[in-house]
Amino acid sequence: MNLIGKIIGNRYEILEEVGLGGMATVYKAKDHVLNRLVAVKVLKDEFTTDTDFIKRFNTEAQAAASLSHPNIVSIYDVGHEDENNLYYIVMELVQGKTLKEIINDEGALSWKWAVNIAMQIASALELAHKNGIIHRDIKPHNIIITEDGIAKVTDFGIAKAVSNSTITAFGTTIGSVHYFSPEQAKGGFTDAKSDLYSLGVVMYEMLTGKVPFDADTPVSVALKHMQEDPKEPIELNPEIPTAVNQIVMKAMQKEPSARYQSATEMLHDLSKALKDPDGDFVIIENKDGGYTRVMQAIKDDQVKPKNGEEVQTKTNFFTEHPKAKIAIIILSLVLLFVVVFLITKIAIDGGIKSRVDMPNLVGKTQEEAEKMADDLGLTLEVTEVASSDVEEGKVVSQDPEFTESKIEKGSTIKINVSKGPEQTEMVKLEGMKIEDARNTAESMGIKLDEQTENSDTVEAGIIIKQDTPVGTLVKSGDTVVVHISAGVEKVRVPTVLGMDEGTAVATLKNAGLNPKVTYESNEEEEDGKVISQSIDANAETAKNSNIDIVVNKIVKEQKTINVIVDVKSIMGSSSSGNTNTTNTTNTAGEDISTVNVTILIDGVERTQNSASVNNSSYNAYSYTSTGIHDITVKVGSSYTKTRTINFDESDNNRNVIFDKNTVSD
Repeated sequence: MNLIGKIIGNRYEILEEVGLGGMATVYKAKDHVLNRLVAVKVLKDEFTTDTDFIKRFNTEAQAAASLSHPNIVSIYDVGHEDENNLYYIVMELVQGKTLKEIINDEGALSWKWAVNIAMQIASALELAHKNGIIHRDIKPHNIIITEDGIAKVTDFGIAKAVSNSTITAFGTTIGSVHYFSPEQAKGGFTDAKSDLYSLGVVMYEMLTGKVPFDADTPVSVALKHMQEDPKEPIELNPEIPTAVNQIVMKAMQKEPSARYQSATEMLHDLSKALKDPDGDFVIIENKDGGYTRVMQAIKDDQVKPKNGEEVQTKTNFFTEHPKAKIAIIILSLVLLFVVVFLITKIAIDGGIKSRVDMPNLVGKTQEEAEKMADDLGLTLEVTEVASSDVEEGKVVSQDPEFTESKIEKGSTIKINVSKGPEQTEMVKLEGMKIEDARNTAESMGIKLDEQTENSDTVEAGIIIKQDTPVGTLVKSGDTVVVHISAGVEKVRVPTVLGMDEGTAVATLKNAGLNPKVTYESNEEEEDGKVISQSIDANAETAKNSNIDIVVNKIVKEQKTINVIVDVKSIMGSSSSGNTNTTNTTNTAGEDISTVNVTILIDGVERTQNSASVNNSSYNAYSYTSTGIHDITVKVGSSYTKTRTINFDESDNNRNVIFDKNTVSD
């Protein structure tokens, strides 16, 4: 179905398709109620026919919508459109690339960047796990990296809705087996430690550019997760520090009890690895000295007979169960007797009553329904009901329901005719707890559009205001916007250690914090990078709080260079009999005793003076600076020489001499 240009949920205009996955198609859309761009994920048709799946899907999506975290893609709305049988989720539209796309483009990432991304993912998992939500499909495809370097995890809680029966029914694998934990591959119990295993696999791929296990079929990959030990990432990339390598290996332990027991525990080691990358602090427990490997049960359709082997053939049911054959014969005779009895009774009663086609009255006007019933010799029993979906005066439902069958002439059909939506006066919801407001709205037949906002004065969960005034007439099915207090907003502090100043500032601002930058000079740390932050990573603090960061800015000692010009040597000399005076002649043959000397630094003129042609040590200019600079000396119109001087490697008050033998660099 082409949804481009259509409006779903009476508010989301589909603009373009931006992605296609195993479960759903993702579109860019415009929310016309809040005037913002959003992402709309629409379930594929094969998933909309399973009512149990849909129920689980709605439950899990609504649970995930409660998560608020800078590293989690926010869920705004979950909806269903009956007309086209569409089930959809409305999410935050994130600009950036998936982590999978980045790995495909760049290969293995630097270990610091990989650890930084892993910490953001772990932070998101920490909040979700504390709220009882397990992701179950952590993989690079579900992680979006923004232009500011922020990792955003998407599809929280949705994977849980996909049961084994759903997977079997559609022959589809939800998620990627390359990132499944061993217990997931076996179809066993999964918990928070399953997500941490998958995060370990994601780290492995970030650090090496490859997944730990690969094979021709998903079953083969799953078996490797259960039975084989991966190559350590450091074997594929020797640049990986020891501690980082150990963190990955601990997260990917076969036995859940040997892994990190919580995202908080893994976060602690990741943060420590940034400060002590080769430290020996990661403890991997393996009580029995090896892994207990459980083989997946082999299905019948996976077993193929070898050449020469016989395949067991199906046996006849009645051959194996002769009593069943007798029972079926007896049952058939009983049914035959009943049919004969009914036919005889109808004949005795005076024959079969006249029957007519069952009419479909739903959607017809009351007048149309009455005419159809009258033409067929049927009687109508009319009841007026309120309806927000069916136009006033039209049939909402009928009893018995329409089927392509016959009905006895003279029968009565009950119909419900719409009298339009029920109208009532809007009541005061402001000041109510949201649970009480929902109950009130349900009793009125209206819907609530719940907008959450932070408040320093109103307790969390209390309605701050309502957009529809008290006393306004509302109909059943109308939507009323209410603003719910989320209390004082808090944010989780990201780590910016090792980032350059611009990236660190952008990261902190994106997290809702106000960064303050100071500088220190430390020769032991990398120049231009953040070396400390005033609030620890992953700590919670009030939104817009100040956070101090220190950037390493190495200050180099300034050196002075004295430019000495040997004018006498450059200009040459001719004796005029005076031992103290040496003159030269110009083009006109006139004796001259002075000449112009010009000094340029990096092409910019700094000084111009006259100097005696007899001066062999004219101090033309002194310049103080750091780094590398070009010094140019011009004497008269015939001498121009340039020397490149590294001030950092020179002695202070060094004399740089220009004479007739000077060669330009």
